[in-house]
Amino acid sequence: MDEEAGADAPKLPLPESFLDFLNDNGLDPSIYVASQSTPRYIRLKPGCNTELSEIEAEIEYKLEEVCWMPNFYYLPPDVRIASTKAYQNGKIYGIDAASGAAVFALDITPGDHVLDLCAAPGAKLCMILDLLGCSGSVTGVDVARHRLAAARTMVQKYNLGDHCRLFVANGSTFSLTPSRVESNHSSCNAEAEENPVIYNEWSPRRPWKERKRMAKARKDIASNNCSQIQEPELIFYGRHSGVVGLSKRDLFRNINDLELSQFGYDKVNRTIYQSSHVS
Repeated sequence: MDEEAGADAPKLPLPESFLDFLNDNGLDPSIYVASQSTPRYIRLKPGCNTELSEIEAEIEYKLEEVCWMPNFYYLPPDVRIASTKAYQNGKIYGIDAASGAAVFALDITPGDHVLDLCAAPGAKLCMILDLLGCSGSVTGVDVARHRLAAARTMVQKYNLGDHCRLFVANGSTFSLTPSRVESNHSSCNAEAEENPVIYNEWSPRRPWKERKRMAKARKDIASNNCSQIQEPELIFYGRHSGVVGLSKRDLFRNINDLELSQFGYDKVNRTIYQSSHVS
């Protein structure tokens, strides 16, 4: 919703049950109706600290750092960032403090393999990738294809895609492990298949036959009203995400409990709600 339009919109009354909750917990209800006082935040991309003064000059505001979260800064509600060069060039992210706190709570360390459920629109996903650097991997999962496509665009914009793979899937049934899994089966799977599908480096230009196959698969899912568990749809993978060189059978194969305990994800982000506050 456009902020300027929202400022002129009539104030709707808060639900009685919500007011009771606020009163029981000593919270002032006015903070939920005064949109102009609602805090917003940005996150500075690692390595861009030296450009902070330039960013402040562009937005015409002296940024105040959030003391309990590195690289996070308070932003006034009336400051727009979407049209700034800093945002367009991938130097800052629009992300709320709650999302940042959820990522910091994971205590991510280099080399971790992280599962990010409800990954769209991608601000937390990018933060996880920034923390990992050139190691580990992130598997992003979201049930909404169009929202996950936006996360894919975001990952590419900030040049963070090398260690990332994205699946359209229901997070409650998603069971694929990181592609670091090795087993005696994987070496012979490609030979066992008559015409194995091998993943080369990802390209946004998909072959016509593959586009036709995926369109048919989505149509079948819609016609079945999603009553059956569908195979996850891989819509993006980086060169170091563990997918390149695998056969489709290897990527989507079932594993036993022992492999799962040894080669599963190190961290799982299950935060349902995320707002990027980009305007």
